[in-house]
Amino acid sequence: SEKPAGGEASATTAELPGIDFSTLILSLSTTALCQMGAVADPTSGVRLPPNRVIAQQTIDTIEMLREKTRGNLNEEERKLIDSLLYELRLKFVEMPE
Repeated sequence: SEKPAGGEASATTAELPGIDFSTLILSLSTTALCQMGAVADPTSGVRLPPNRVIAQQTIDTIEMLREKTRGNLNEEERKLIDSLLYELRLKFVEMPE
């Protein structure tokens, strides 16, 4: 029997976790860490050279999301975004110039 169109994409999608605010913020913070060269890219396993400009933009995006969602986050989400921003900023200032 033939696979329905998009069958491969459906199989891949079924393996992914559900998306919620915390997952989005964790994904963005992992991206920032990769951009800072602090961790290897999760898909390739390769540690990319640091890029301060792009890393700063990703951190700024997380900050913007925190501001835009202020008053709408539950306590767990608020603590998560605050702690991730703190950690990312520390890593950022430790980056070599």
